[in-house]
Amino acid sequence: MSELLKSYNVLKGTLLRTLIYTIGHFIIAASCVMYFTGADFMTSMTDAIVEPILNGVWYFVLDRVWIDKKLETFNTKER
Repeated sequence: MSELLKSYNVLKGTLLRTLIYTIGHFIIAASCVMYFTGADFMTSMTDAIVEPILNGVWYFVLDRVWIDKKLETFNTKER
């Protein structure tokens, strides 16, 4: 637990700024969806929350495929 508290104390400023940025992202994204599509607030907030999560999953999958291909190429050249 001590390591967790140390990490928190070191990162608390970054965590706070990340939280503020994320809330700002949700508000900006929802506002854009509402403005450009005429969607209601709840639909806009759903999009503002779900879309970055799906992008994160997509990035993770893309990165894993990329790394696997890089390792495959590296291992082939090494032989």
